[in-house]
Amino acid sequence: MADAPLVLGIETSCDETGIGIVRGHTLLANTIASSMDEHARFGGVVPEVASRAHLEAMTPTVEAALAAAGLTFSDIDAVAVTAGPGLAGALLVGVAAAKSYALGLGVPLYGVNHLAAHVAVDQLEHGPLPKPCVALLVSGGHSSLLLVPDVASDVVSLGSTVDDAAGEAFDKVARVLGLPFPGGPHIDRAARDGSGTSITFPRGKIDDGTLDFSFSGLKTAVARWVEAREAQGESIHVPDVAASFQEAVVDVLTRKALQACRKYDVHDLLIGGGVAANSRLRALAQERCDAAGVRLRVPRPGLCTDNGAMVAALGSDLVAAGVTPSTLEIPADSSLPITTVHV
Repeated sequence: MADAPLVLGIETSCDETGIGIVRGHTLLANTIASSMDEHARFGGVVPEVASRAHLEAMTPTVEAALAAAGLTFSDIDAVAVTAGPGLAGALLVGVAAAKSYALGLGVPLYGVNHLAAHVAVDQLEHGPLPKPCVALLVSGGHSSLLLVPDVASDVVSLGSTVDDAAGEAFDKVARVLGLPFPGGPHIDRAARDGSGTSITFPRGKIDDGTLDFSFSGLKTAVARWVEAREAQGESIHVPDVAASFQEAVVDVLTRKALQACRKYDVHDLLIGGGVAANSRLRALAQERCDAAGVRLRVPRPGLCTDNGAMVAALGSDLVAAGVTPSTLEIPADSSLPITTVHV
C-alpha cells in the first residue's frame, strides 16, 4: 500500500498525548507523551491535570512523530482524532488541535471512536481484521465485548461493565495492597510470585446469561479479605492476593469472550485496551481459544495502551472505505457510543 494516504492520528482521551502516523496498515511513527507521573501522587487521573498536560505536549509530540517518520507536515494527507469517549477536557484539546492541523494543511479531518480505534490498531501488527470478529476491550475506563463485522462502519455492542471496569478494579486493588498507580502492571508483576488458586474470590456475573461484566463486588471482596486479616494481626502475602484477584478478573473476561464467540458463531477473537497487556490474560485467553478452536489476536503491549497509532489506523480505514470526512464543527463527546465509529 505504498500509494495509500499518510494519516496523522491524535489521541488525548485520558492521560497520554499520543501521535501516530500510518500509511495503510504500515506504522511509521507512534510517539507518546504521558502525564502518568503527574497523576500518581493522587492515586488516579485528575482531569484538569491531564488537559493541561495535553496542551503542553501536543506540539512537541507531533513534531517528534514527524521526525521519527522522516516526514514533514506537507506529507500528511489526512488527520484523524479521538472525538470520544473519554475525559471531556482532554478530548477538547485533541479535537481542537486536529481541526487546526487539518485546516492549516488543507486535508480531510476524521473524528473517530476511541474504542473502535483499539480494535483497528491490531491491523498494524497482524494485517486486515477478519470479518466478522469479536473484540474484548479492557482498560481503566472500559470493559466491553463487541461484534465487529467491519471496524470502519459496523460495530455492535454485545456487553459492557455495569460498574467498575477491569482496569479500574486493578487500580483500586493495587491501592489496597500498597502497590503504586497505575495498578495493572504492578499487580501483574507481583502475581508472578503468587498462586492464583490460593484465595477464592468471587466471579461477578459469570453465569448470568448476559455478556456484561461486574468487578465492583470483586474489588470489595479483596478489600474486605485484606482488612479481616489485618484486623487479626495476620501478615498479607501480597503476591497471592494479587494473583488470586488477577485470576478472578481474567477468568471472567475470557469466559465471556468465548461465550460471545460461540453465541455468534465467530472464530476470531481480538483483545485490546490497556489491560490486554496483562500477561495472565494473554496466556489464559490463548489457552482457552486453542481449546475452543478460536483464533486469538492481541497487539503487542505498546499498541494496547492508548496511543495515536490506533487513531491513525482507524482513520486510514475510513479513508480507504471512502467515508465522508468530518466537518470542522465536530464536538468532543465524552460519552460517544461504540456504535458511532465516525463523527
